[in-house]
Parts: sequence; structure tokens; C-alpha cells
Amino acid sequence: MEELIEKLKRELIEELNLEEITPEDINADAPLFGDGGLGLDSIDALEIILILERNYGIKIKNPAEGKQIFYSVRTLANYISENQK
Repeated sequence: MEELIEKLKRELIEELNLEEITPEDINADAPLFGDGGLGLDSIDALEIILILERNYGIKIKNPAEGKQIFYSVRTLANYISENQK
């Protein structure tokens, strides 16, 4: 799981152009959106959806689940490990 978390951090930094951030700067349990975390927005959420589809073959079937899935890097990693084919 830790390996997947580190990979996700690198993918987020690269795909979302977070140049000033290193994987070590990202707390796996911190919120990705809003204050206190990375401060991502709805455009970033679309990029994360693309990462899931392109890199892991996962489509989010129920958009209402997105808020819980996208809460933190750890919740994303858990979702990937449970749903990856």
C-alpha cells in the first residue's frame, strides 16, 4: 500500500503541475481539497479522474462517492487497490 501511495503522490505532482511540492511534502492522510491539504479544486478532480482511468483502468461509477474517494492520497490508494483489475 505504501508503494502505491508514493506512486500516487508522484502522479499527482506531475499531472497537476505541483512544481513546488515533493512527494515528502504530501501527507497521505491530509485532505486533497480545501484548506489544510493540497488545496485542489474541481479542475484538479477531473485530472484525478483521468489518472484513475488512464493509469489504473478505473472508472468511478457513482460520482457521489467521489468526495470520500478523493478525500486524501490514502483514500485514493485504498479505492485503487480495491477496484483495480
